[in-house]
Amino acid sequence: MKARLQTSMGQNLVMTPQLRQAIRLLQMSSTELELELAQAVETNPLLDWAENAEGAGEDDTPATSNEESPADLAQGEISADGDAEDWDGGDAEDWRSSSGGSFDDDDDNREQAAEADTLADHLLWQLHLSHLGPRDRTIGAALIDALDEDGYLREPFTSIAETLRPDINAGDDEILAVLRQIQRFDPAGVGARTLGECLALQMDTLPADTPGLALARRIADGPLERLPRAGIPGIAQELKQPQDAVEQAVQLLRSLDPRPGKQLGELSSDTYVVPDCVIWRQRGVWRCALAGHAGPRVVIHRGYEQLIRRCGEADASYLRAQLQEARWLLKSLEARGETLLRVVNSLLHHQAGFLEFGEQALRPLTLREIAGELELHESTISRAIARKYVRTPRGTLPLRAFFASGIDTEGGGEASSTAIQSMIRNLIDAENPRKPLSDAKLAEMLKTSGIPVARRTVAKYREAMNISASHERVRIG
Repeated sequence: MKARLQTSMGQNLVMTPQLRQAIRLLQMSSTELELELAQAVETNPLLDWAENAEGAGEDDTPATSNEESPADLAQGEISADGDAEDWDGGDAEDWRSSSGGSFDDDDDNREQAAEADTLADHLLWQLHLSHLGPRDRTIGAALIDALDEDGYLREPFTSIAETLRPDINAGDDEILAVLRQIQRFDPAGVGARTLGECLALQMDTLPADTPGLALARRIADGPLERLPRAGIPGIAQELKQPQDAVEQAVQLLRSLDPRPGKQLGELSSDTYVVPDCVIWRQRGVWRCALAGHAGPRVVIHRGYEQLIRRCGEADASYLRAQLQEARWLLKSLEARGETLLRVVNSLLHHQAGFLEFGEQALRPLTLREIAGELELHESTISRAIARKYVRTPRGTLPLRAFFASGIDTEGGGEASSTAIQSMIRNLIDAENPRKPLSDAKLAEMLKTSGIPVARRTVAKYREAMNISASHERVRIG
């Protein structure tokens, strides 16, 4: 056999630092993105705020712009049934004046207090939208409740089983099966029992041909805990692998998040949110656009860019690297905006009735449906809507409000759980205060409307809305 050199061509997908940056920016809220860009402008001389730049060119096009009117900003439109004169007056300008809304950056009403989106809230929301049955959802809720703030399951299955008794007698295999489902939720790595399992779950989301992936899995499954003591040479000797290959695998492991639960739940009670998108109706057509203030405008600093041609080789090399990072950031911001708009347009297509008539018209909708329609992964949709808000004629709403699980109706369709809760609330609001409606009576009234739900389901929804039982709602006089 002879040693020879040969070339070949092929395509593969690699989890590059630029792709990781795009994913990280996608799941940021507007406030977090503003802080991220402020740090980028401070550390990268090739970046500057758009208002400080002079003579915009191709590379310094703002990531977002708020110079246009809402109608000019429209990136998509969805036809809506119903009277076009309802609360929009026919166009965006009339809606602003009639509802007190405004899309200007100096609008004092654009911000609202944000509710802390904890890890448990985020996981329970995904559990609620999953296709698991009631029994598995109960087990899943117990598992989520047992997770620590880093997203790890530290408690043994025997403790989980004990919390489920006497309602459910679940064995280890059944609990493990539900845990596997939770481990597929966002953020990747949640529900792990060890650091190695956490990193392995995150590697499951990477392309199969990611450089160093196979070896990184071996390290995560085995000598990971010995890595700090043995170092890369020791692990290479133990696994009988080239040292440079082990170094590549270790770099991949270091790029993962050892504490995925920390990604959520860091909002304080006095945190405020800024809408990322704006939805309005113009002559019976729903339109959406990125809010002008949703993404701070950053550009390429022309002065430093021109300096590259005149400075020494060492300085020029540094500035070229910074220029490349700045361009990657602008592309990531553009991709973030495009993905967000695609998701919101899809939500408008499915939930126009929700904006028109309120919660009772909310259709059952899951992450999987939107992901399939847009040909994206469910985790991408979850990141795109995480801590994102949209401004509508009905107020500023979290994008999560457009999703709901469904219950089969007698007419052959589905009613969302949110719509059913709204119906229960309306029935209770209209009840005789001297003789409040029992859960059984509410279930009977819903069944008459074509929505067969059990009394226990009504009780669960009522408690979720913090509404007291019928005997506690009696009011005399």
